[in-house]
Amino acid sequence: MVDYDDRLHRVYAAGRALEPSSLTVWMQTFAAEVPAKRPLTVLDLGSGIGRFTPALADTFGGPVYGVEPSARMREIATTTASHPNVTYLDGSAEAIPLPDASCDAALMFLSFHHFPDKARGLRELVRVLRPGGVVLLRSQFSDRMPELHWYRYFPSARTVDAEMYLPFEEVRTLAAEAGLVPAAEPQWIQAETPGTLRASYERVKHRAYSTFEHLPTDELESGFTAFEEAAAADPDRELPPIPAALLVLRRP
Repeated sequence: MVDYDDRLHRVYAAGRALEPSSLTVWMQTFAAEVPAKRPLTVLDLGSGIGRFTPALADTFGGPVYGVEPSARMREIATTTASHPNVTYLDGSAEAIPLPDASCDAALMFLSFHHFPDKARGLRELVRVLRPGGVVLLRSQFSDRMPELHWYRYFPSARTVDAEMYLPFEEVRTLAAEAGLVPAAEPQWIQAETPGTLRASYERVKHRAYSTFEHLPTDELESGFTAFEEAAAADPDRELPPIPAALLVLRRP
C-alpha cells in the first residue's frame, strides 16, 4: 500500500501532469465505449488530484463524482480541478458513497492495483452502475507489462511494478465473478508520449510513481544520478510512445 497523504500528493501534479492532447485522446477513447446518450453520470474511482474528472464532466455532461480515499489528494483536486458538475467525495473502492444504480460509467485510471480488496471493489462497482453501464479499467497486468524506458536506471523497478499488478486473466475472472462482462483483450492506446529524454527526466525525478516508494535508497540515488547524466548528455533524444492498456468491463 502507498500512502498518498505522506509525500506523493505534493509531487503528483509535477510528475504526472497530462498534456491536453493526451487528455483528448483518452476522452475520445472513453466516449467510444460508454452509452451514447447524454448526459451521463460518471464515477471517477480513485480520482486523485482530479486529472480526468473535469474533462469527464465536459465530455459527458456530468454529473461526475470523484471518489478518492486520500484527503490530501482530494484537497488538491477541489482547489485545482474544480468544476460545476464535479463533486469530490471521501470514499474507497470497497465503500463507494453513491446510491445503487446511480452511474452510467466508471473510470479506474491506474487505481485498481491500489484496492485492498479487489473482488469487493468490483462488486461495489456493479452495485452503483446502472444496467448497461461500463467500467473503463486503465491498468497494467503483470504478464503484459510495458517496457518503460526509465527501468534501465533502476534494476528492480520492473519487478516491483509487476508485483503490484494481477495477471490479465485473473482480472477478467474477478470481473466476471463480480457480475461484469470483460472484453476478451485489452485495447492498447497511445495517448501519452514521454517526449525527450530530458523532459522525461524532469518529470520522473519527482518520484510521483508509486514504484519509487518500494525501491531501496541506494538504488534510487544511483538510478537518478545515471538518469540525470544520460539526460544531460542527450537531452533532445525523442523517446518512443508507450502503449497503455485499457480493459472495458460491461454491466449486463
